[in-house]
Amino acid sequence: MRIAGRLRKLVGAPLRRKLTREARRFLASTAECRRLQHETLRRLIGLNADSEFGRRFRLREVRGPQDLRARLPITNYDFYADAIERLKAGQPEALLGPKNRLLMFSLTSGTTSASKYIPVTSRFLRDYRRGWQIWGIQALNDHPETHVRDIVQLNSDYRRFRTEAGIPCGNISGLVAALQRRIVRSMYAVPHQIVKITDPNAKYYAALRFAVADRDVGMIVTANPGTLVRLAILADQHKEDLIRDIHDGTLSERQEITREVRESLAQHIRARRPQRARQLEQIVEQTGHLYPKDIWPEDTLIAVWTGGSCGAYLGQLRRYFGAMPIRDHGLSASEGRMTIPIRDMCPEGILEIGTHFFEFVPEAEYGRPDPTVLEAHELTEGENYYILLTTSSGFYRYDICDVVQCTGFYQTTPLLKFLHKGSHISSVTGEKLAESQAVEAVTAALDELELRVRQFTLAPVWGEPPGYRLLIEEEDAPSGGALARLEKAVDEQLQEVNCEYREKRVTGRLAPVQVMLLRSGAWEALFQRRTQRAGGSVEQYKHPCLLPDLESTRELLQDFSATSPRTTDSSHSIVPATPAQSVPTARG
Repeated sequence: MRIAGRLRKLVGAPLRRKLTREARRFLASTAECRRLQHETLRRLIGLNADSEFGRRFRLREVRGPQDLRARLPITNYDFYADAIERLKAGQPEALLGPKNRLLMFSLTSGTTSASKYIPVTSRFLRDYRRGWQIWGIQALNDHPETHVRDIVQLNSDYRRFRTEAGIPCGNISGLVAALQRRIVRSMYAVPHQIVKITDPNAKYYAALRFAVADRDVGMIVTANPGTLVRLAILADQHKEDLIRDIHDGTLSERQEITREVRESLAQHIRARRPQRARQLEQIVEQTGHLYPKDIWPEDTLIAVWTGGSCGAYLGQLRRYFGAMPIRDHGLSASEGRMTIPIRDMCPEGILEIGTHFFEFVPEAEYGRPDPTVLEAHELTEGENYYILLTTSSGFYRYDICDVVQCTGFYQTTPLLKFLHKGSHISSVTGEKLAESQAVEAVTAALDELELRVRQFTLAPVWGEPPGYRLLIEEEDAPSGGALARLEKAVDEQLQEVNCEYREKRVTGRLAPVQVMLLRSGAWEALFQRRTQRAGGSVEQYKHPCLLPDLESTRELLQDFSATSPRTTDSSHSIVPATPAQSVPTARG
């Protein structure tokens, strides 16, 4: 054990004991799900009841779930759009109570080309950090060897830009990292300053430069496993530069990093490390590669999403990271954290009943004018639900379009597993692409090129990396170079209408759009099949302009495909390549 590890273990012992007690209190509270949820609702209502929004809907009169439902419908982002605009302009009273300070906006993709600005308040941040601490201490206690080792975590900047009133906009994980205690910050192998690197490949390289130099890594944390796959590939591609930088104590000048950021990172670049560089050289000599499974201990814990389509990455993670244990870090979104997993290799988690108030709509009733709405303790094991959130950031009965399954109960509190986004959203690697965005992007591309197709469908497909196919019937396919121009135009338009799609494309986590041809008559056959299955009328049928998950794509292509993808790139496969990838669905 390194001297730094011994000191950290000694100094950090009181903090670990405190967090362990907090985790035990959380687990004990699950015995009283209904009572705690009602208490949480009253606390959340009181927090923002004196806002203009709260007074408008008489939230002070809310005593329980029935009162809330009587005053507010099921809501979405558009319901709060006017209040959010006022928050951005520096008028927090529009949505927030006087004691609930607005800290920043977390950005995420919306169902239109505009990003969603999710308020992050002082209370929201406290609850968010508490959830991570409960998850973290349980994971560390289950893997005690990680207590004295370092953490590799990738964050994004919480100050990408500011609103007209000076409020930061970015990623909440960056804010959390910026506010960490000194002892916690000492555990991180990658300096927080790399969030200021704007070029994605340079940012990944800088993260690898610090992470690979550290042989004592105990945990690797990021949201999407596709990011870790990308890092592993880049580590191997840049192995010579990485080893040279580690040997010389430098950061490659070939990377696009500003002088200001380089200066801020200089203090973190350790002196020359020829011994570590030689270790890495020997790994390359023996294996021919520089993969994480060879450069870090085999008991290093990986913390990523494993539910929904993220499960499709597990085979690739094993390829590059070996047998390292994997723990899902819970269902979460910009709007809030929902579950806390407590076991390795298991996407289900305990509903976080002390921070948000949750309601659930049975999947079969979603979209009806007056669906059944259930509280957390009323769920049925094995059933699927859409989840609604009431949060400390001023959202009430907020529909995030996530479908979850109740897999059982921990005492009286449900265990939930993420299944996929709603039927009109696809999210292979966190892009949350809405059908309205697909329609907008493809239509704009066709208009730009003066092309016409009768019908189209944008469909997610698996690969290294995954991506989207634009499915059209072969008789609608343009000739010559127009097909390639169409692919490029659709991809550019998707980046324009969806900020998270753009980020995933720029960072290489999504491949460019490719056109794939279906046989003539495919759309008519699909129409016949779907109307017969649903038993609905012709008037009720709506052609799917976006498929929501990989399984839907596979079914469609197996039955109606006329050709292989237009290009010969073998990295995109229609059928997942490993058992872990066999039934993937979309992830939020």
